[in-house]
Amino acid sequence: MPANIEIKAALPNPEEFRIHAESLSDSHQVLHQKDTFFAVNKGRLKLRCFPEGNGELIQYERSNRKGPKHSRYSIIRTPDPENLEAVLSEVLGVIGVVKKTRDLFMVGQTRIHLDSVENLGLFVELEVVLKENQSTEEGEFIATELMQKLNIKQDDLLEMAYIDMLLSSQSTTE
Repeated sequence: MPANIEIKAALPNPEEFRIHAESLSDSHQVLHQKDTFFAVNKGRLKLRCFPEGNGELIQYERSNRKGPKHSRYSIIRTPDPENLEAVLSEVLGVIGVVKKTRDLFMVGQTRIHLDSVENLGLFVELEVVLKENQSTEEGEFIATELMQKLNIKQDDLLEMAYIDMLLSSQSTTE
């Protein structure tokens, strides 16, 4: 099962961050994503839909804690996310939806995400995609080194996933 080391952080200065990310990156693209999360007993299950009409069913396990986190995941691509969403919604139930615009910068084996999340704001994620025989410690070292280069402070780190932040904000407004 593929794995990565991930961090999520608040962005005190988005424009400064963008300049740093662009200077380190050899590629950049903008993605529009809608993630529908389903009720499951273990880990998380989400269907990611893209405006082009395709999607990805993603199952993953990751702890909610600050700092670099180990995440194991599986991805199944689908040309028909609309019907898959209908079936999974009926069978499992939907716990929430996250809509975001993601600037993706690639730096070596790391995906840098500058995320604008609907109803939440701007955030950064680093995903160090681990190679087959690469250790968690190596991935954490890469993430920590990149955090320093991008001026991401320990105080900026967040522990919760976007879906948890959205659900938490909805429960406090009700």
